[in-house]
Amino acid sequence: MGKCMIIGCGGVASVAIHKCCQNSEVFEGIMIASRTKSKCDALKEKLQPTTKTVIETAQVNADNVDELVALINSYKPDVVLNLALPYQDLTIMDACLATKTHYVDTANYEPLDTAKFEYKWQWAYREKFEKAGITALLGSGFDPGVTGVFSAYAMKHQFDEINYIDILDCNGGDHGYPFATNFNPEINIREVSAKGSYIEDGKWVETEPMEIKRVYNFKGVGEKDMYLLHHEELESLALNIKGIKRIRFFMTFGQSYLTHLKCLENVGMTSIEPIMYEGKEIVPLQFLKAVLPDPATLGAITVGKTNIGCIFRGKKDGKDKNYYLYNICDHQECYKEVGSQAISYTTGVPAMIGAMMIMTGQWNKAGVYNIEEFDPDPFMDALNKWGLPWEEDFNPVLVD
Repeated sequence: MGKCMIIGCGGVASVAIHKCCQNSEVFEGIMIASRTKSKCDALKEKLQPTTKTVIETAQVNADNVDELVALINSYKPDVVLNLALPYQDLTIMDACLATKTHYVDTANYEPLDTAKFEYKWQWAYREKFEKAGITALLGSGFDPGVTGVFSAYAMKHQFDEINYIDILDCNGGDHGYPFATNFNPEINIREVSAKGSYIEDGKWVETEPMEIKRVYNFKGVGEKDMYLLHHEELESLALNIKGIKRIRFFMTFGQSYLTHLKCLENVGMTSIEPIMYEGKEIVPLQFLKAVLPDPATLGAITVGKTNIGCIFRGKKDGKDKNYYLYNICDHQECYKEVGSQAISYTTGVPAMIGAMMIMTGQWNKAGVYNIEEFDPDPFMDALNKWGLPWEEDFNPVLVD
């Protein structure tokens, strides 16, 4: 069908690349491009003998638009799948505009100097992408990503209007370390130490970090403490889903994780303000990242399951209705299949599916769109086929 350029070679990219190679009918060719070419080469060496997909590799600095443009022009992909850092979304979007190439990512742009997750920077590109006749698909991971597809599916098939959405992200995995993060520690700790917020009646309501706690019994995992966090998909779902009164996002954390985080925060290790150390400027959070276990090494030792989904409350034919859509994913099964834990797997699989939707033309609208603005049905089918089967509950326990 076509060629995809994948920028990035971390945990999520590795899963997406494995999945592209399993899906060689669509992905005839992929180019893995990253700052560290040796990582791309190692993955190519491992996967090329197992797939018909032709794998190429390249070195690229994703902060440099000219370098990106030159690489896109030489490879001529049908779509660029951005699995680099959220700080690099805009340079990659600029390169896609310059070369008139479709764009897909999994996380919204963040400026380096502030932990601010919002879509305004990328939404500002709407007209430019429309004029260029190309699509930018934003947030094709799990949350954001599958949570948006779930919302569009619920709206299309189960409701006339959806009034309340609670997104519940539970990781019941245990890696044996007293403290480690399941994905990029810098992004993870920025998310968790930021103020919480939710949307009610069209307005953001701000909370202190970890102020709102609920306990929920997750199928496949059991009872867990979960905390209200800010999350970017709230912003787009509030605009795109009809009838919304309130959207919240909850994520589970164990007590050990929170205690460690509090101590690190208290001594300034989670700060993103640069400090001078032995005549050199360092960012404490980046230093902390260097001493923590690399998330990519956790796959082999993580046991347990994730359960991520959305509880919807709304109206159908004038009657109140509740509906829960979720996926359960097993860390060890993921590791057996693609050598990663479930956190990377649940993001990498939807990243491949999003790129496939654009490449096959099943999703085709020029402009910049969030994932819930497309027809959810082909994506929902693909989730079942490619390793993230979903389950439904028509009488879920609600979150108060």
